[in-house]
Amino acid sequence: MKYRAEIDGLRALAVVPVILFHAGFELFGGGFVGVDVFFVISGYLITTILVEDIENKRFSIAKFYERRARRILPALFFVILVCIPFAWMWMLPTQMKDFSQSLVAVSLFASNILFWRESGYFDAAAEEKPLLHTWSLAVEEQYYVLFPILLIFAWRFGKNRVFWMIVVMATISLLLSEWGWRNTEIANFYLAPTRAWELFSGSIAAFLVQKNGVKKNSFLALFGLAIIVFCIFFYDEEIPFPSLYALVPVFGVVLLILYADRETLAAKILSSKAFVGIGLISYSAYLWHQPLFAFARIRLLDHPPEALMLTLSLTSLVLAYLSWKYIEIPFRNRNKVSRKLVYTSSMIMLFIPFGLGLYGHFANGFENRIASWEYLRSIPVVGDTYCHNEGRRSEAQLRENNFCIIGDGSLEIAIIGDSHAGALFDAANDFLISKNRSALAVSGGYCAPLLNGFSDSRGDCAETIQTAINHAIASENISTIIIAAEWANYTTGYRGNDKPRLWADNLGRAESPSDNIELFKRSFANTFETLSASNKRVIIIEPVPEFHYYAHDWVGRRLLFSQEEPIREAVRSLPSISVSEYDERNQAVFSVFNRHSSPNVSYVNTKSLFCDEDKCYQYNEDGLVLYSDFNHVNYHGAQKIIRAVSSFFNR
Repeated sequence: MKYRAEIDGLRALAVVPVILFHAGFELFGGGFVGVDVFFVISGYLITTILVEDIENKRFSIAKFYERRARRILPALFFVILVCIPFAWMWMLPTQMKDFSQSLVAVSLFASNILFWRESGYFDAAAEEKPLLHTWSLAVEEQYYVLFPILLIFAWRFGKNRVFWMIVVMATISLLLSEWGWRNTEIANFYLAPTRAWELFSGSIAAFLVQKNGVKKNSFLALFGLAIIVFCIFFYDEEIPFPSLYALVPVFGVVLLILYADRETLAAKILSSKAFVGIGLISYSAYLWHQPLFAFARIRLLDHPPEALMLTLSLTSLVLAYLSWKYIEIPFRNRNKVSRKLVYTSSMIMLFIPFGLGLYGHFANGFENRIASWEYLRSIPVVGDTYCHNEGRRSEAQLRENNFCIIGDGSLEIAIIGDSHAGALFDAANDFLISKNRSALAVSGGYCAPLLNGFSDSRGDCAETIQTAINHAIASENISTIIIAAEWANYTTGYRGNDKPRLWADNLGRAESPSDNIELFKRSFANTFETLSASNKRVIIIEPVPEFHYYAHDWVGRRLLFSQEEPIREAVRSLPSISVSEYDERNQAVFSVFNRHSSPNVSYVNTKSLFCDEDKCYQYNEDGLVLYSDFNHVNYHGAQKIIRAVSSFFNR
């Protein structure tokens, strides 16, 4: 295969924006497309190698996998080894357990599947996963395992038919990704079936180059380069990906592969020493950057400043050069490292993280490393609540009168809402038992307790809430309906730096986050009118303050980093927010609430429970932590709310 310097330069154009995007620089809002550029390059290079070997009758699956092992495993294994001691020193047991699971997944070339099951790529928690970036390596590794086998079996039908098979498979994969972002967004991002078309695009380019050579077309090559750069600076996290939008950077790479003859301006730019130099170390740079960023975020507690993230970005390039020179190059040299040694060392490099990962998983992240961790873990949180999790009923079950019940005694109450309602269930359960009462408990993540079909069109939230409220109204036994939610989520569509959601109801859909407030107004009005006309006692729990840090994690890290610190001092170190910040976050919510009143409807003021005149806190005056994360109360915080709610029962 003829060496093309511009391809190495293209790798630099891929890896630098990815690094700066993960570092948090808003200018590189579309830097994530660098991964898509890598996929196309990999598809092109691998297909070129395979086709040349097959046509020259020298193809060997063993040799192919040997080359991949030499290329991928040594640097990956070294980075993993470096990560382990920092994970031990700085990670909470829950994080350590997740990290251990990622070690197993990386060893099995399945980290994309693990991270699909755990979270979204753009979630805040994802930023603290040192091996998150290995999802793309897993996609490529799955391609490396399956594509050569597919190619060798299909070759009997002729080269031209193989080409069209790849075109068809790429088209199906692209259509699947277009369906996927609408119906299963996270799976669409991580899994190989919806990413395969990007790799196949490189394969298609490889067939065309082998047939026609690299054509000289300065305009098309420069256009391809320009649209990649455009995506890096003008795409952002709100764009569904992968989807038809991903065609733009993928098409740009294909144009460069097909038309960037070395005499073109685009090829000269990409073939410059700076681009090629970074391109040569791009694999190692990609491996190093995410662990550096993740551990910085973990260790600092606070958000790392831009200067530090820029320094770490440059550090990833320095480390990349060292690992490229002293690890990658020696292992690729067959004179220094024999095939037998490659196979033996590969097994070792896969088995060690696999074994350590299993041990860390079954040891629950080595939770005995932190004093008082058992105490923190013993405080019930929303993730432990039965009726919000494994006991949550589907809409079909609710229609069959199969509700999750909390408390013990006369069924008189219904508690309905999103996860903020779910966070109250355990404390409400204990209170209801003491009063010989019970309640229907209906909740779901991002399930606003609103009628009028209010939802984001994913899942069964609208139907579940509608069925639950209708049942509570129709029931002769239920006298009180309580609704609770993270209300500002539904007026704005987001919290913190989350990707905004666009809400919909029976009358229409928001076209932008600014439209959400109008849908909330009419859906809340519809809900309020229905509830106030029901002759039930209705209690609306106002929004609780939302903070910037996960409370339990903050306290756990303080204890991990300073073993001598008393737990109550660690709790009191939690940063507060100003009352004005609370008011600003919920301004639109209260503007709607203030328009609606009725004798049988009461609002519970939660601001007075967690705030003084100036500030809001995640702990009480005795140093007892009241939140589990940055927006959900834990059992102790829920007790305060339930006590406030109970005062309305005697009115």
